[in-house]
Amino acid sequence: MNGWEPIHSNLFALAAMALSFVAAGAVIAAAHWFLLGRRKNLEQTQLLPRQIALLVIMVFCTAGVILVLPVSESARNQLIGLLGILLSGMIAFSSTTAMSNLIAGLLMRITRPFRIGDFIRVGEYFGRVTEQGLFDTEVQSEQRELIAIPNIYLMRNPIVATHSAGAIISASLSLGYDLGHLHIESLLGEAAVQSGLKDPFVHITELGDFSVTYRVSGVLEEVKGMITAKSRLHAAILDTLHGANIEIMSPAYMNQRRLADEQKIIPPAEAVEAPPAQTAVPEAENIIFDKAEEAQRLETEKQDLQKRIGTLEQAAKSAGAEDKKQLKEQIAAVNDRLNNLQKPPPAEENQA
Repeated sequence: MNGWEPIHSNLFALAAMALSFVAAGAVIAAAHWFLLGRRKNLEQTQLLPRQIALLVIMVFCTAGVILVLPVSESARNQLIGLLGILLSGMIAFSSTTAMSNLIAGLLMRITRPFRIGDFIRVGEYFGRVTEQGLFDTEVQSEQRELIAIPNIYLMRNPIVATHSAGAIISASLSLGYDLGHLHIESLLGEAAVQSGLKDPFVHITELGDFSVTYRVSGVLEEVKGMITAKSRLHAAILDTLHGANIEIMSPAYMNQRRLADEQKIIPPAEAVEAPPAQTAVPEAENIIFDKAEEAQRLETEKQDLQKRIGTLEQAAKSAGAEDKKQLKEQIAAVNDRLNNLQKPPPAEENQA
């Protein structure tokens, strides 16, 4: 009877080890299906936390398997120590900057201070967001340059994001004390209206030694045209003030030419008038922020498709057999469209 005990003990240990392998595999497979498999339309930003959770589950399952291995306690402790060393090495070999950027990227996924397509200003950088990566955020500048800003830089500096409901467009200029401020405020407000801004207002921001500084502002409802709107506001100010026979010139202006006292430095009338109608010219933003515009369009379409899928799935739960079949076909078609949007363009595939 005693001769069978070692065999029984070994068989029990082998069975426990096999059962632990099967259980660990089942837990990992179930976690993979629950976190990733059942939702195939997740974006990269949504996949990351789920992938991290799956990695944590795999580490715990591996540790559980090691604990039931038919080895001595010292060998088991060595295996667990080796697992800890491997995990520590992965973190140690990753630079502090990389880990900081990764953590900052995860935090911004939670706080969401801006979205793709938004105008942001961070420190010396200004532009529209084109991509939100794990380690950096890509911004397209006014010169059409693509700037990769580290996520840790975004976390350490205040982010100024343009509100989607509208932006304030402003322009400042200095005029002499010989001009009545009520008249100037009226003309600047008129210029703001002519440039397409709503609810204009004018402030006197400074009383200098030789001039008064005015700032005219208005609401731009379509924030995509911020650069063009500011240019139009400047042009409208020039046209309005020159049309009212007010010269925009520093009181300390000096010129070597001999001018009559009553002569004004104002462009001739034909230069102030609007140019003749020409063929439509695209706005500067359509050229400068082309990638940001396309990224925002795709992001909006993806969100609309995901909402559509949710609505169809909710309707399918309470629909009849025939209606449910049609709804499932619609869901499949919307899913195909969503999958096509999430695929990289052919150029990116070739580069990869």
